[in-house]
Amino acid sequence: MTELRKDPIINNWVIISTERGRRPSDYKIKTEGKKKDSCVFCEGNEGETPPEIFAFRKKGTRENSPGWRVRVVNNKYPALKMEEGEAALEKAGMFWKMNGLGTHEVIIETPYYYKDFDNLSIGNIVLILKTYRQRYLDLSRDKRIKYILIFKNYGIDGGASLEHPHSQLIGTPIVPQRIKEELKRAKEYFELKGRCIFCDYIKREIKSKDRLIKETEKYVAISPFAARFPFETWILPKCHNARYEEISDNNILSLAGIMKETLFKIKKKLNNPPYNFIIHTAPPKEFSTREWPDLDKKYHWHIEIIPRLSKIAGFEWGTGFYINTTSPEEAAGILNSI
Repeated sequence: MTELRKDPIINNWVIISTERGRRPSDYKIKTEGKKKDSCVFCEGNEGETPPEIFAFRKKGTRENSPGWRVRVVNNKYPALKMEEGEAALEKAGMFWKMNGLGTHEVIIETPYYYKDFDNLSIGNIVLILKTYRQRYLDLSRDKRIKYILIFKNYGIDGGASLEHPHSQLIGTPIVPQRIKEELKRAKEYFELKGRCIFCDYIKREIKSKDRLIKETEKYVAISPFAARFPFETWILPKCHNARYEEISDNNILSLAGIMKETLFKIKKKLNNPPYNFIIHTAPPKEFSTREWPDLDKKYHWHIEIIPRLSKIAGFEWGTGFYINTTSPEEAAGILNSI
C-alpha cells in the first residue's frame, strides 16, 4: 500500500509506503549493553555535576549529596544559558539574530545507572513527572522564557550522550516553529468548529480503534493517522487541558502507568530501539494569554514518542515530506499484541 495522508494537526503531508516496509524484527538496531566506568550522574558523584536546582530527596538528606530520588542540575554544556538582561533581537541587513539566552537542564531520573524508564517503578516515574511539572511552574515565572520543552533521548542513535537514565529541559526566548504550527492549526479549527482539534481527534480514534494502542480512564496512546515515523506513538489526556503543568497528582499517577506500559511495548516489540519522547504543551500562561487569546480552550498538551527505526534522507530534507514504511494501523496492531 502506498498513499499520502494529511496530518490534521499541522496540515503537513506524509507518505505511507508499506511496500518499502519491514517487520519489527527486520530493523537493524544496535543493542549494546550498558558499560559503566565512571558516571557523573550516579549517586555519590554529586560534586561532579553543576549544583542541584531541584530534587526529590529522602528525609534528612542535604542538597548536592546522596539520598536523592530524582535530581535536576544545569546542563554542563548548555545549548542556551541564563544571562543578565533580556533576549536582544538584532537586525543585520536582511538577517536577524538574538543572544543565546535561555536555560538547559538535566533531569536525572534515578540514582540507579542500569534502570530504564520502562522498568522503573510507578512511584519513581511519578516523581519524574512531578519534577517535570515543578520545573515548568518555576521557569514559567521568568518572563524572558517563551517556551519550555521537556524531552528524553534514549540510546546512542536517539541522541543520548550518557547512558544513565535522564531527560532534558530547554527553555527558549522564542516559540519553536513546530509548536507555532500546532497553535495556528488549533486556533483555526476552534474558530471553525468551536471545539479543540485534539479532543475531536481523540474521540475519533477511540471510536474507530484502528490506531488505538491503549486506552485508560484518563489517557489514550495512539499511532497517529499521519505518523511521520514507523511506530510513532502519541499519549494524550482524554480530558481537555492545554498545559502539562496543570496536571493533578491523580492524573500524574495515571500518566505514569500508561507511559511505562507504552514504552515497555515499544522496547519489547521493537528490540529495545533508541527513541525520543517530547512533551508538547502550551507556552507559559502570561505570555500566551497576550499572544494567543483563549489558548487554554484551543490547545491540548500531549507526549510524542518517536522510535528511531528509520533515517531521514534526501527526499525528506528536500521536501519536508516524511516517508513512513509502517502504516499506523499495522503499528498499533503489533504494539497491541503484547
